[in-house]
Amino acid sequence: MTNYGTIPTSTYGSTSTNLDFISSAKDRIRSNLATRRPWRSLFPDFHCLGIPHGFSDALSRVRTNFAYFRMNYAIIVLFVLFVSLLWHPISLIVFIAMMAAWMFLYFLRDQPLEILHRTINDRIVLIVLSVVTIVLLLLTHATWEIVGAVCVGVFVVLIHAVFRKTEDLFVDEGDLNKQPLVSSSASSSH
Repeated sequence: MTNYGTIPTSTYGSTSTNLDFISSAKDRIRSNLATRRPWRSLFPDFHCLGIPHGFSDALSRVRTNFAYFRMNYAIIVLFVLFVSLLWHPISLIVFIAMMAAWMFLYFLRDQPLEILHRTINDRIVLIVLSVVTIVLLLLTHATWEIVGAVCVGVFVVLIHAVFRKTEDLFVDEGDLNKQPLVSSSASSSH
């Protein structure tokens, strides 16, 4: 008997495993990037914008907004950096490789990062990835474009952080100030 015209099935199930992996990756992208801090909460309406009452109020807004919109701000700076590198193919290749690290280590994580039985805070991950990305990009000899893009991105983030009112944001400042940068999970698991 011939099986002409039938579609052979794999006994290893690699097709369904790949589809499951792609499906779970899509779900993680949607859930972690879209719902962590929705983009519409950056500018819900013009009533959320205002001039700070002084330097201390501006610093307080920057601190609160950065804590609340940290992931959104990172995406904004990385997008500005990406646009500036469109005419530098080598730098763009390095940037895309670093974006894989950003996605894996920062944007798509659903639990804290652990290295050598120590839990690493998101702020440390953000700082280390930012420094490594900038250093690797500077090695591609597109220095002025990179410096300019980072300055523009930081300027945009600072302008938003200064003028975005923080009264409607629900940030527990006690947790933000007391959260350790690196903690040992070995001692907490006993």
